[in-house]
Amino acid sequence: MKTSHMSSVAMETPEEVHMKPTYSGNKALAQEEKLIFELGDMAKTGVDLAEPAPIPSRLAEFERTDPIGLPGLTEPEAVRHYVRLSQTNYSIDTGMYPLGSCTMKHNPRLNEKMARLPGFADIHPLQPQQTVQGALELIDALAEGLKALTGMPAIAMSPRAGAHGELCGIMAIRAALEARGDARKTVLVPESAHGTNPATAAQCGYAVDIIPSSADGRVDVAALKAKLDHDVAAIMLTNPNTCGLFERDIIDVAEAVHAAGALFYCDGANFNALIGKVRPGDLGIDAMHINLHKTFSTPHGGGGPGAGPVVLSSALAPFAPLPYVVHGPDGWRLIENHDEAGDQADDAAPFGRLTAFHGQMGMYVRAYAYMLSHGSDGLRQVAEDAVLSANYVMASLQDVMSAPYAGPCMHEVLFDETFLDGTGISTLDFAKAMIDEGFHPMTMYFPLVVHGAMLIEPTESESKESLDQFIASMRFLVLAAKNGDVKRFKSAPQFAPRARLDETAAARKPVLRWHPN
Repeated sequence: MKTSHMSSVAMETPEEVHMKPTYSGNKALAQEEKLIFELGDMAKTGVDLAEPAPIPSRLAEFERTDPIGLPGLTEPEAVRHYVRLSQTNYSIDTGMYPLGSCTMKHNPRLNEKMARLPGFADIHPLQPQQTVQGALELIDALAEGLKALTGMPAIAMSPRAGAHGELCGIMAIRAALEARGDARKTVLVPESAHGTNPATAAQCGYAVDIIPSSADGRVDVAALKAKLDHDVAAIMLTNPNTCGLFERDIIDVAEAVHAAGALFYCDGANFNALIGKVRPGDLGIDAMHINLHKTFSTPHGGGGPGAGPVVLSSALAPFAPLPYVVHGPDGWRLIENHDEAGDQADDAAPFGRLTAFHGQMGMYVRAYAYMLSHGSDGLRQVAEDAVLSANYVMASLQDVMSAPYAGPCMHEVLFDETFLDGTGISTLDFAKAMIDEGFHPMTMYFPLVVHGAMLIEPTESESKESLDQFIASMRFLVLAAKNGDVKRFKSAPQFAPRARLDETAAARKPVLRWHPN
């Protein structure tokens, strides 16, 4: 007797069979996976539960009247579905992740082990404080380490991400200005800054004035000084900036900003290039967030979790938000209201509270484990190796790719698409072809000051062998582009689980939900 699937094969014409690489859609061990709604039967369930006892509903008109519409799968079906999906992912555990300005580096497994220790992984933010003394001590120890690395006297630990840290810093600046009766209206933002900087300033009620870049990719100091007046509340500057360059005039900038009565916020997303080499506090910075999920190698991406503690100068220290950790005769405790803060310091005037609880405990543990395992000399080597890796990539590719600014660079190297002129191939096409070579594409079209930008950050995690393979692949693609192999780029990726999207249609007519029809 023929089975049903054998019958369907028999119905295929010779031409249709010839056109199919495989009947199943699988390619060797690369499984073709359907949506979970297509796998499961709405009338089937993988478990057998007793009918629940009737309970009066309090939902009134909001009570569901239609079936919920979730597919039922057996345990093997469910496990296989999610394992197969995981096998289509690209991650830092799979290969190099050269995203510029993102610092996607290896996450030591020791950090993960420490974050899962009882007493860290299973605590609750509403526990009595005397039952979480070790966790509070760790938060304070990490805070002290971050202050030592940045040369800053105060820190706010609770911000949950870089942009949240920016919000914290600008709110502290606003609180400090209001305390002295100085209602300023404008924040200066260089055009090479991260896009969240002007958004944060606007969120805090400030007008944003853009500072142009000079020919060498750095802040135009003369243009900056021309804009400094009594209305300027702060400057938000990224250093190293998003062109991968150190702002060598930063002390001059800080002095000019302070002379105008304004304050200096530094975007610390790129601290990985400076850690152990220079202290931001020595550069005249008043506030800077630190992405623990970048510099200190905690898990990154997928919407979190993240942590963005903000270090503060003496001018902003009194306005640090609640809560914060202190140590007294009864042990460690959190200061959670303004009265307690006033008891600790006469000038304390916290601007408020940013989060419901105290921050990301798992991130704190991972970052502290990273700090202890490296030591001061190891953290310094992190920056040195990250900068060395980026300059190695730059030196190895600058004869075939076009760098808009002369090196040396810092932790990331920036190329533009000038080298593709006349080929009919764009930055996007080039990035898609990198997928076929087995690499996640670099950051594209950012920073906006460079046309067709390709921003590459190799980090200190990559070995010379890994970098050499990446460099050789990039050179191969450049040669293919210049030799007129347009099809390779326009049809890429050819070997990924999914073919190239029609990006215009995907943006204008997205299909965001499954429907049985």
